[in-house]
Amino acid sequence: MECQKEKNLENCTCSYPGCSRKGVCCECIKHHREAGELPACFFGKEAEKSYDRSIGRFVAENS
Repeated sequence: MECQKEKNLENCTCSYPGCSRKGVCCECIKHHREAGELPACFFGKEAEKSYDRSIGRFVAENS
């Protein structure tokens, strides 16, 4: 399957400057999973800006 990076970027909510995985969802998910985190697209706009990608933050935001 060919990566659709340009199309993915239309919906990518990651605001981390210099992120090399923007628009490459498979790499982003792998990176955050290995770190015990969730990618930016799981979070609301304000929570995403904190760069706290922890599962705890996700649960707190969605409780």
